[in-house]
Amino acid sequence: MTDRQNGVAFVAPLMVLALGHMISNMVRTMPAIAADVMAPDLGVTAEGLASLTGAYHFAFAAGQIPLGVALDRFGVRPVSLALLLTTALGGLIAAMVGGSGGFLLAQVVLGLGCSGMLLCPITLAAKTLTPARFGLWSGLIQGTGNVGMLLSASPMAWLVDHSGWRAGFWSSAVLAVIVAALVLAVVPGPPPRAMPPGPRPSLAAEAKQVVRLGLSRPLRGMMVIAFVSFAAIIGLRGLWGGPWLMEVKGLPRIEAGNILLLFTLLLILGPALGGLLDRLLPGRRRPMLALGHLIAALSLLAVVAGGPGGWLSTGLGLPMLPASYDAAVFVLFGLALVPHPLIFAMTRAVVPPEQVGKALSAVNLSFFLGAAVLQAATGPVATLGGIGAALAFLAVAVLVATALFVRFTRGQRTS
Repeated sequence: MTDRQNGVAFVAPLMVLALGHMISNMVRTMPAIAADVMAPDLGVTAEGLASLTGAYHFAFAAGQIPLGVALDRFGVRPVSLALLLTTALGGLIAAMVGGSGGFLLAQVVLGLGCSGMLLCPITLAAKTLTPARFGLWSGLIQGTGNVGMLLSASPMAWLVDHSGWRAGFWSSAVLAVIVAALVLAVVPGPPPRAMPPGPRPSLAAEAKQVVRLGLSRPLRGMMVIAFVSFAAIIGLRGLWGGPWLMEVKGLPRIEAGNILLLFTLLLILGPALGGLLDRLLPGRRRPMLALGHLIAALSLLAVVAGGPGGWLSTGLGLPMLPASYDAAVFVLFGLALVPHPLIFAMTRAVVPPEQVGKALSAVNLSFFLGAAVLQAATGPVATLGGIGAALAFLAVAVLVATALFVRFTRGQRTS
């Protein structure tokens, strides 16, 4: 594999493609800061909004298998352009169509459009870089993409207060068109591929290869930890963090947005730090991922413990701990998931080069299928037990998956 990491010709396409991932993160985390005005406008409860936004993740997950095949067949540039234009369409639907049915349609279109926003730059990096450098660059790509969560914190709170929640989706559509123009300008077209002799595999056959890879023993550990990893991040930052701070802790929208902004800064810097740790501590991907997810799960439980009736606030004789406590625990949660991008690096390490695209697609499927399933499940959990119960549910899921990850990856090559 040729290592072409030096120069603008390599960096510019990766960073432009990562801007698509930024839009994806902005779109999926918008409800956290606007749920209180979105739900009444759409005629649903907060729990119903959770179910509607879960459609985004189901559509996102559904796109992963055909996406892996498309990237192998057509290359990154045409696939990314199709995804960006689909995302622009989804933003327009969300901004213009009323009611829960229209919003559900918008979430499905947005989920399909955003389904490859991370995989496009990750695939380009995996096919261009040596395995030793891939961990660092995958972290930089995810860190750049996580700027979208920054945009959906305090800036989005200001926009919602001044122009309404639909303005956020208008902005996502405009950004998608701008990034599509940049892709046309700087991302090279796919080089011609020499086809092996014999008939070309059918699309169905190639899709089955993605599924088989995902179920194979080498990928089992990464699939299970991926299922909960992003679900925990998006559950706190994308949905329940804002309502917890505003409805449970009583903060106004801007102050809640400021806490989410601090948390988001860690999610931006964290992946790059994770990639750097991978370079400084070679061969430690497995323990870093296991310990990080364990601490993340305990952090979610600590948030609940400091809420009304929580064991910590009750033990201290307080109705609940102040919002500064939540801010500190959110920071701990963000630090714990610094190694999060190493899931992709571990995946890259256990498959041959010709299977990298399909393997990354399989793991990405698990990331977002997990987010879809667990986010949808938190709606009824919150209905029965409140927002704290939804956060505790996510924590238990992460604890179980971490234990399975440790078991499935025992003795496995990680770099």
